[in-house]
Amino acid sequence: MNKNIWVGCDHGGYDLKLHVLAHLHSKGLLATDVGCHSEEIVRYPYYAAQVVEAIVSGKTDRGILICSTGIGMSIIANKYRGIRASVCTSTYMGRMTRQHNDSNVLCLGGRITGTLEAIDILDAWLVTPFEGQRHSISLHLISDAEAALSQNSFWNPPDPMLKDQQE
Repeated sequence: MNKNIWVGCDHGGYDLKLHVLAHLHSKGLLATDVGCHSEEIVRYPYYAAQVVEAIVSGKTDRGILICSTGIGMSIIANKYRGIRASVCTSTYMGRMTRQHNDSNVLCLGGRITGTLEAIDILDAWLVTPFEGQRHSISLHLISDAEAALSQNSFWNPPDPMLKDQQE
C-alpha cells in the first residue's frame, strides 16, 4: 500500500475528515488533503474527482472520501474506470470491502457515522489485504463491464451457469 492516502470531503464530511487526517498521521501515514477546508457549502464531485484521478493516474493507490452519508462521493467515484469505492458504515464492511472487493476508495458519512466507529472502519480498511482467488473472478467481470460501458456499449456478461466461468 502506498503510504500517501489522498483524502477529500465536502462540508458534510469536514469535521470527520479532520479526525481521519489526524489518525492517519498518528499511524505514520502521509495524507494528501484535497479539501474542502471548512464547513462552507461546496459540491462534493470536485473533491472526489481529485482523489480518484490521483488513483487512476498512479499517484496513489488508495483514497478516502467523506460527505454527509458517503453515498454521493461513492456515486461519482465509481464513475471512474478502475475505482472501487465503497460506502462503509461498520468495521465488518470496511474489512470485507478490502478482502473481497479490493476497494481502493473508502467512503464515509460524516453525519451518519460517529468518529470512533469511522476510525475503526478506517483501521480495518487499511490493514485488510485483498484475498484474491475466487474474488478475482468478480473483479475481472467488473473490469470487463467497465471497458464495455466506457465505450457506450452494453456489457454482455457470460452465462453465470457455465461452470468454467465460476472457477
